[in-house]
Amino acid sequence: MQLFMKKPLTLSLVIPVYNEAVHIKVCLDAIAAQTQMPDEVIVVDNNSTDATRKIAAAYPFVRVITEKKQGVLYARNTGFDAARSEIIGRIDADTLLPPDWVEHVRQFYEVAEHKNHALTGGGYFYNVRSPRVNGWLLGQMAYRLNRLIMGHYILWGSNMALPKELWLAVRKDTCPRQDIHEDLDIAIHLHRLGYPITYRETLRVGVKMRRVYTDRHALWQNLLWWPRTLRVHGHQAWFLGLLGSVVLYAGSPLVRAADYFPKRTHPHKK
Repeated sequence: MQLFMKKPLTLSLVIPVYNEAVHIKVCLDAIAAQTQMPDEVIVVDNNSTDATRKIAAAYPFVRVITEKKQGVLYARNTGFDAARSEIIGRIDADTLLPPDWVEHVRQFYEVAEHKNHALTGGGYFYNVRSPRVNGWLLGQMAYRLNRLIMGHYILWGSNMALPKELWLAVRKDTCPRQDIHEDLDIAIHLHRLGYPITYRETLRVGVKMRRVYTDRHALWQNLLWWPRTLRVHGHQAWFLGLLGSVVLYAGSPLVRAADYFPKRTHPHKK
């Protein structure tokens, strides 16, 4: 009797970028080191004026496309629409994937019960000290508190995946606003359509703490996107997001001080 092996799920990895020359090489090097390569890597150039596009194009497994309309929302949509695979992964240019990230995502979706799930994972800030501690805090603020407010987990743009079918189902419902969190928005609309969101804390990626280094006014304005996103979508406990924003704003000077401690270039290497 002839045995037929199950065909592996295809996976496209989408990375929206705007002037990310400082980060994109290390991000793509981490993808090149995966135990299983994605079927395609799509870098969506959102009008970069630095060497981002040139650096990305030098990798043979990368397909660089362009989105002229400025904003991560539009770059994300263009990348998701262009994806040819059954599963769409999404990260940011400063995301550092562990070597088994693609393998982990494929294994998750090989389980039949997960075919209509969106997937997200934990993270930590690799440019500040105590990654275990700051990763735990990130999980409490980003995932646990939002689940308390909304009754479901969020999706995090630095570490998420969903079947292409789910994207096609939710695309028309996503909000075109540029003053809310687009990853939180898509999670809310997926939940309202009945699609579960799974959070795997062990699916951890490294990201760079960046906004805390902008001026204090810009930081506060960005933190306000959290309660605004909740309020726009009718969540009555949006004030808990505001409280979380105040806590993060008050603690940001401590994060700045921690950044002066020595750090490794790549958090997944000893």
